[in-house]
Amino acid sequence: MDTERSVVSAAALTELAAACPAVREADPSADRVAGVTPAFVASPASTEEASALLRTAAGYGLTVVPRGAGTGLGWGAPASAGDLVVDMRRMDQVIEHAAGDLVARVQAGATMGYLASVLASAGQQLALDAPADATVGGVVATGTAGPRRFRYGAPRDLLIGITVVRADGVIAHSGGKVVKNVAGYDLGKLFSGSQGTLGLITEATFRLHPLPAAEAWVTGDFGPSDLAEAAAAAASAAGSVLVPSAVELLWADSPAVLRVGVLLEGTPSGVNARAKQMAELIAAAGETPVVGLSETPFRWWEPIPEPAALGTVVRVTFWVSQLASVLEALAGAGASAGVRPAVSGSAGAGVLYACLDPAAVDDTAARFVSALRDRMSGVFAAAADGSGLIRGGVTVLAAPAAVIAAAGPDRPVPGAGLMQAVKDQFDPGHRMFPGRLGGS
Repeated sequence: MDTERSVVSAAALTELAAACPAVREADPSADRVAGVTPAFVASPASTEEASALLRTAAGYGLTVVPRGAGTGLGWGAPASAGDLVVDMRRMDQVIEHAAGDLVARVQAGATMGYLASVLASAGQQLALDAPADATVGGVVATGTAGPRRFRYGAPRDLLIGITVVRADGVIAHSGGKVVKNVAGYDLGKLFSGSQGTLGLITEATFRLHPLPAAEAWVTGDFGPSDLAEAAAAAASAAGSVLVPSAVELLWADSPAVLRVGVLLEGTPSGVNARAKQMAELIAAAGETPVVGLSETPFRWWEPIPEPAALGTVVRVTFWVSQLASVLEALAGAGASAGVRPAVSGSAGAGVLYACLDPAAVDDTAARFVSALRDRMSGVFAAAADGSGLIRGGVTVLAAPAAVIAAAGPDRPVPGAGLMQAVKDQFDPGHRMFPGRLGGS
C-alpha cells in the first residue's frame, strides 16, 4: 500500500517540538512504514519526554507508530496510518544492573548487543536469542525469542517489571526490581507481543541467568524424506531428563539437510556426559542418523535468506507431539503449490518458520499458504481437546501485500474479543499502530 505523506498542522509540530526537542520531518525512504510515510519522527530521551510527546499527539488525534531498530516493523499486519513515528533509540542505557540479584533495568532503546556486553562483564546474560542490533523494547513488543526459548522462555517469561506510556501520555508501571515481586497488574505479559498497539514501552526489568561455563551442540542429520525419524528424535530430546536448552530443526535444500540440533549448557564435565547421552538418544530415536558433537553453534539460519531478502515467511505453532504431522503438512503444501520452503525453528518449543524464496510469484506463495492451512486444520483438529479449543496456528508474518490479500486471515483467533476490549481500554482512539491488531 502506497499513501501520501501524512499532513500535520504547523501548530501540532510546534507543540510536538516543545514536548520533545528531537523532532524532524520524516524521510520518505528511511521512515516509511509498510507504504505509509509519516509526517514526523520524534526521538524522546526519557520516559517523561515520551509521555509529553504522546499527550501532545493525543491532543491532535495523531496516529503513532513506535520504532526501535525497525527490524520487526514489517512483521505482521501493516500499519494503516502513521502520522508520527516515535524512535526509541536515544533511550539506550542500562539503568541498573544488580548483579547480586540477577536483575537488570534497561531503557527500551538499548540494543541487545550492548546489553549483552554489559551483562557479560559480570558473567551474566539475558537468555534471549535476538539480533544484536535489535532494541530491548522491540524484542519485548514483538515477543522475539530464538532457540533457547525452549529452556528459558520468551520475553514475557523473563520480564519482572515494565514502564509504559499509554496512548494518552499517562505513565504506567508494573512489577519491580526483585524476581518474586508481584506488585500490580502484570503489564509485562500484556505488552509482550503487543506490537506497539497498546502503548509505548520505555523501560524493562529482566530476570538474568549466569553465563554457562560450557555448551555443546548435538546434531542428528537425517535423509530429506526421513520426517518421522527426525520428528521422533526431536520429541525424544525435548522430553528427556538431560535438560536441553534448545531443540532446533533445519530442513532445507541448499545444503540438502534435515537436521535436528540440541543445545546443552552447564559445567564442562556435566555437558560432556550429557552430550554423549543425548547423541545416543538421538541415534536410537531416529534409527541411526549421522550424529555429531560440536561446541560450534548450530547455525540453522545460515541457509535462510537475510530478512531483507525474504519473500514470504509463515509461522506454524503446534504441540511438539504433532511435529511429524506438521512436517508432512509442510511437504504436502509445498508440493501442491510447486515450491520447496526452507523450514527452521524451535521444534522442541512447537514453533517453525517456513520461508519461500523471494522469486516465488505471489499466486504461488498464496497457494502454499492456503494449502498449508488446509492441511494443518486437520492436524489441529486431531489434537483438539474436549472443549474444541485448537492449540496452534498458521500465521503469515511477512509477505508481499498481494500474498497477504490473496491468502486472507487465519482462522478466528481465540480470545479476539478480549484482545479488542483490552485495545479499547488502553487506546480507545485506536491511534497506536493502527491496522496491526485485526485491522484496528
